[in-house]
Amino acid sequence: MANNEEKSSSPPFSAAENSIEVSAMQFSYESHSPIFLNFSLNVSPGSRCVLVGANGAGKTTLLKILAGKHLVGGRDVVRVMNQSAFHDTQLVCSGDLVYLGGSWNKTVGSAGEVPLQGDFSVEHMIFGVEGVDPVRREKLIELLDIDLQWRMHKVSDGQRRRVQICMGLLHPFQVLLLDEVTVDLDVVARMDLLDFFKEECVQRGATVVYATHIFDGLETWATDLAYIQDGELKRSEKLSKLHELKHALNMLSVVESWLRAETKSATKKLTAPPSQLEKASAFDTSPFRSSRHMAYYR
Repeated sequence: MANNEEKSSSPPFSAAENSIEVSAMQFSYESHSPIFLNFSLNVSPGSRCVLVGANGAGKTTLLKILAGKHLVGGRDVVRVMNQSAFHDTQLVCSGDLVYLGGSWNKTVGSAGEVPLQGDFSVEHMIFGVEGVDPVRREKLIELLDIDLQWRMHKVSDGQRRRVQICMGLLHPFQVLLLDEVTVDLDVVARMDLLDFFKEECVQRGATVVYATHIFDGLETWATDLAYIQDGELKRSEKLSKLHELKHALNMLSVVESWLRAETKSATKKLTAPPSQLEKASAFDTSPFRSSRHMAYYR
């Protein structure tokens, strides 16, 4: 693999630039508390960055912001390939920026979103995409073990996910954002897909940001690790410089230790100081008096 690294091609922008640049970003959903405050992140070309954090830390929101699905501040706050993630829609239209995540749905009137399905073949969908390199298409079909005769209204969740991934990768990407897309795949399909992503990064200088809770084998696949806690970037560094990994069995044990420490810290914040409990008087414990300790949890 070392030889392949030397043959890595240059991305279609200056090597001095980052593929992803987030500068002092602030974001919140309407009528909600801010998720990100002064959040910054840089990801260099060719990186395979694993995005980790507890449920609700902001990983999915961050990926959607990078994908241009949410407007954040000015044009220079969130930039992908030196373009505004939200304003420069050509990024997505050209296929240079690809986001794969969540369920694959379509909107159906008042019924809202339902899984993409219908009595049509997978072949009809995949071969209906124009401007695709036939060699790349065949490689993806084989890689994902897709049967072109599958009918979309009869496929399983795992089969539908394979088709979704294939459709998203038909055109060569420069930045790929993955939000738990391998959760429905078996271990063989997942490892083969990760090898494909690694090849894309090494040979074409593409960049992958991968949010996941499945860490098997990622210590030899990833180049970078970014850890988010409650909307704050706690760690962002090259895997080769992550000192915890040098003394751990794998990436799972490292991330687990961070999340357990985070849980303990949160538990301490929710625990009333013992001194307050000891000083409680009979009047304090009256059911007719508002509780100081209940107010603590608000």
